[in-house]
Amino acid sequence: ATAFKLYDTFGFPLDLTEDFMRGFDWSVDLDGFNTAMQRQKTAARKAWSGSGDVATEAIWLDLGQRLWATEFLGYTSDNAEGVVLALVPDGVGHDGERVSVTAGTAVNIVTNQTPFYAESGGQVGDTGVIEWAEGESVVTDTFKTPAGMFVHCAEVRQGSLAIGTPVRLVIDTERRLRLRANHSATHLLHEALRHVLGDHVAQKGSMVAPDRLRFDFSHGAPLSAEEIRSIEEKVNAEILANSEVSKEVMPIEAARSKGALALFGEKYGEEVRVVSMGGDYSVEFCGGCHVDRTGDIGLFKIVSESGISAGVRRVEAFTGHGALALIEREQDVLREATSLLRTGTEGLLDKLSGLLSENKALEKQLAQLKAQMAASAGDDLGSRAVELEGIKILVSNLEGFNPKSLRDTVDQLKNKLGASVIVLACEAEGRVNLVAGVSKEVTDRVKAGELVNMVAEQIGGKGGGRPEMAMAGGSQPENLSEALDSVQPWLEARLL
Repeated sequence: ATAFKLYDTFGFPLDLTEDFMRGFDWSVDLDGFNTAMQRQKTAARKAWSGSGDVATEAIWLDLGQRLWATEFLGYTSDNAEGVVLALVPDGVGHDGERVSVTAGTAVNIVTNQTPFYAESGGQVGDTGVIEWAEGESVVTDTFKTPAGMFVHCAEVRQGSLAIGTPVRLVIDTERRLRLRANHSATHLLHEALRHVLGDHVAQKGSMVAPDRLRFDFSHGAPLSAEEIRSIEEKVNAEILANSEVSKEVMPIEAARSKGALALFGEKYGEEVRVVSMGGDYSVEFCGGCHVDRTGDIGLFKIVSESGISAGVRRVEAFTGHGALALIEREQDVLREATSLLRTGTEGLLDKLSGLLSENKALEKQLAQLKAQMAASAGDDLGSRAVELEGIKILVSNLEGFNPKSLRDTVDQLKNKLGASVIVLACEAEGRVNLVAGVSKEVTDRVKAGELVNMVAEQIGGKGGGRPEMAMAGGSQPENLSEALDSVQPWLEARLL
């Protein structure tokens, strides 16, 4: 197991380990080494499962056995020299690793060392360029294989690239600066959430992109406006303090003694990287990229808070220029609102409150008028009813009628006509609305739901409801007249 750890974690070849051990008359348990290797392959296949390209997964596993883990230089450098160790064309169905690739080829490039951060810990992979004497490729993403190789997803734009070529790797520095600010902000946000909501808060996931950040955490209730404001204030207070951001590699037990927060479910080695902000305000295990001082974040602004599963909430936020742009957009909306309402910022809420109260009163008046119109319509329509075996039958298409008033009108007519069967229809925006009403003493022979569905089927719709009242709709108003004409024969078959 120790020999395998030297090989897998630190890239130390097995044969060198064996040579070293012979000097002490010791040997390596090769069966145990091979068992550990097989375990790693199985875990790696699970980690890569879902790509849909088994051949590609096999290539990366093979490369992981032949190549050392990539040395990451991106904590201190945004560019570096390197040598190409592997070229794997992108896409399903390729014929395996290549010795060289030409312009126009999408390819995954592995080098011995790199300043490009590979996607992990919620932080997305770096982008940039890889240059060599006769050419250039554009890197669109960077990821890491289970064996620790950093893979640059690239397209060769100029020249040809071969294994063994010396290259210069240059990240998109401006993009990295935004990533650093957003990643550091997630740490401050995590601690602010714990201060405001309680120590039960634990990170459940995160996403750090150049333009925004997302942070998922354990909490059982939505955040109030006051809580969100308090969280923002605490994060921005730490930003304004402009404290140094410390990044230290230390033994894991020393990190735990320091109070560093570890991500639940994450596996750590004997030594870990600890990022501290505001002294001991925020102390976390983290391998990501961070600002040098908290003031480099600039500004922090929460844009949304929501629930994503039982007991897990999500906060999305902007920092720096993104936060400033958000504030500017909100100010533009505020200025437009004050202009439309012809008031200053101070009087805006009073003006809105007054308009809402006025609107509520008008809606109440409108409802009363609709009820009066329905009653009036009921009086006029009642005279059109015909009698069948002592039961009043009324079927009518009310052109230009408000669909929302159909049900009230049917109720009015049922009260007026007594024992009755009523079907009313109206068309609005190319659709037909139907309501059928049957007085209680008739429901043993006629059900409103059956009646309204019989009509609705002829106009491309369906509906349902209670025996006394049912509603339906349809999308073929051109068939409405014929459908309503079928009501009388349908009723005669049940009432005569």
